[in-house]
Amino acid sequence: MHVVATAGHVDHGKSTLVLALTGTDPDRLVEEKARGLTIDLGFAACTLPSGRQVGFVDVPGHVRFIKNMLAGVGAVDACLFVVAATEGWKPQSEEHLRILELLGVAHGLVALTKTAGLDQEWLELARLEVEEAVAGTFLEGAEVVLVDAPSGQGLDDLRRALDRLLATTPTAADRGRPRLWVDRVFAAKGSGTVVTGTLAGGSLSVDDEVAVIGPHSGAGRPGPRGRSARIRGLQSHGRELSRAGPGRRLAINLSGLGHDETGRGDAVVLPGQWEPTTTFDATLEVLAGLDHEVSRRGAYHAYIGSGEHPVRLRVLGSEAVEPGSSELVRLHLPVALPLLPGDRYVLRESGRSETVGGGEVLDVAPVLPASRARPDRSVDRVVAERGWVEADLLERITGERRPPDLAGRWIVSPRARAQAEDRVRAALERAGPLGLDLAALDDRHRAVAQTLPGTVLDGGRLRPAGAPALDDRLASHPYLAALEASPFQPPPPEGVDRAELRELVRRGLVVERDGVYFSPEAVGKAARAVARLLEAKPAGVTVAEVRDALGTTRRWLLPLLAHLDATGVTRRRGDLRVAGPKLPATR
Repeated sequence: MHVVATAGHVDHGKSTLVLALTGTDPDRLVEEKARGLTIDLGFAACTLPSGRQVGFVDVPGHVRFIKNMLAGVGAVDACLFVVAATEGWKPQSEEHLRILELLGVAHGLVALTKTAGLDQEWLELARLEVEEAVAGTFLEGAEVVLVDAPSGQGLDDLRRALDRLLATTPTAADRGRPRLWVDRVFAAKGSGTVVTGTLAGGSLSVDDEVAVIGPHSGAGRPGPRGRSARIRGLQSHGRELSRAGPGRRLAINLSGLGHDETGRGDAVVLPGQWEPTTTFDATLEVLAGLDHEVSRRGAYHAYIGSGEHPVRLRVLGSEAVEPGSSELVRLHLPVALPLLPGDRYVLRESGRSETVGGGEVLDVAPVLPASRARPDRSVDRVVAERGWVEADLLERITGERRPPDLAGRWIVSPRARAQAEDRVRAALERAGPLGLDLAALDDRHRAVAQTLPGTVLDGGRLRPAGAPALDDRLASHPYLAALEASPFQPPPPEGVDRAELRELVRRGLVVERDGVYFSPEAVGKAARAVARLLEAKPAGVTVAEVRDALGTTRRWLLPLLAHLDATGVTRRRGDLRVAGPKLPATR
C-alpha cells in the first residue's frame, strides 16, 4: 500500500476528489460538513485499476489550519496536488508545494479540478500556469490530469495516472525500527484508546509492547522512555490485521494507556530502539520568497512528524540565514522526541504566521558546543566526536548498527583508542616487575589493555611480551629465600613491593597470619613437629612445648599456631593444642 496526501489551496476540491475516488467522505467533523470546509485531517482508501491499494490523507487548504495540514504529510509516499482550473495557482498552492518539498516528498501528480463547462483555451491556460508554477520543483514534468469530480469527468484518467505514479514510487522501507506519529486519538466503545497514523520504518504486531513518546506522554525530560502500552488490535481502513508493515495507514488499539494520556505529535515505537532528544542539529533551507533573513531572534515552531513544537533556534557558523540559502542550525525542543538523522521538519514563524523553511535532521544527540559543531550524516563523525560510544547507543542515535571494536561493547575512534593505549602503556611502565593489575583500570582502559600490541595478559596482569612469565618471576623472588633461611623467625617484608607481596600471598608462595609472613615449608615443618609432640602427649601440648620444639619465640609462634588452628591442623582447648582433623601423620 502507498499513502498519498492531497495538497492545494482551500476550496479547490481536494475532499470532493477523494470522495469521488474512494466513496468515503474524508470530512468527518460536523463543523466541516456545515461549513463545507476541511478543518482537520481526513482519511480514505481505494483500489486502483491495477489492484494496487492507496490510502489518502486529505489535508485542509485554509491558511488558518496549516498546522493540521503539516500533521498529515510527514510520512506520505506521494502527493495529489489539486488546483482548481477556475481559480488557478493561489497562495496556499504555493505554500503547500514548498512544504512538501521541505519534507522531502519527491513524487506526485497534479489534478486540475472544476473543469466542467470551461473551454479548451481556458483549460490550456490553466495547465500552462500550473506547469510554470511547479517548474524547478519535484512536480516539474508531473502528469496534469483534468478532472471534474461532481460529474465524474476525468476520474478514470486520474485513477490510471495514480497507478502510473505509484508504479514508480518507492514503498516505505522496513528497517526493523517502526515509528508511527500519532495524528488522531479517540476512545472506541468497548475497545479503549485508539491512535491513528502512517506507519514507517518497520512492522508492528498485535500483542507487541510499545512505548508512546512525545508531548502528551510525560516526555518532558531529556532521555524519557515515554509511557508503556500493549497493542490489542490493528486495523487499516476497516480491515483487521495481526501484523502491519510500513507504508500503511493504521489504527492501533492500545491497552494500558488512557485516551487522555496521548495525542497528536506523540510517536508509537518499540521500547529500547530510540534515544529521545530535546536537541538536534539540522540543515535549514530558507525559502527564496521570504522577505527577511532568519536568525535566532524569532518565535519559531518546528513541525516534526505529526507534531507542532515551539523551538529555540541557533544558527551554526553565522548569525543568520538569507532567503534562498541553506545553513546548519541547532534546534531546542520543549519535549523529547524519538528522532533519527534523515528526518525532515518544517519551520514556521508564529509572529509573522509564515513558513520560513525547513530541512533535514543530521544529529539527534550533539555533543559539541554550538560554536564548534559542524554536523553531517556521517556515523564516523559521531564516533570521532564522542571518542567512545557503546554500539547500542550508536544504533539508537544514528540508525546504523556497527560491530563493537572492544569488549563486545565499545566503538572507538582511532584518536581516542591511541590516547587510551598511551595511558595504559604509561601505567604499565609504572607498574613494576609484576606488571599492571587490570583490576586497577576502568572499563575502557581494561578493554584496551586486553588487546594492546606488544603485551601479554598473565594472571590478570599485563606485562611486556618479552618479560619473564609472572610465575617464573615470583618463584625466584628473593623474599622466598629469606623466609626459607629463617623459617621460624621469619624476616619482615621490608623493601618488598606491596603488590608483589600480595601476589606472593595470593598464589600461596607465602603464608600470612596476623601480619607475620611464613614460607609454606615452615608451616609444614611446624605441623609435623606438633604432630610428633601430640603423638607423645595426646591430651595436648602447651605453647611453651611447641616453642622449644621449633626453637622460636612467642612473637612468631602465636601467629603460626593461629594459622594451624585456622586450617584444622590443631584445635585450641584452653591453654593446650590438641589434634585437629588435618593433623599430618608422623610417618
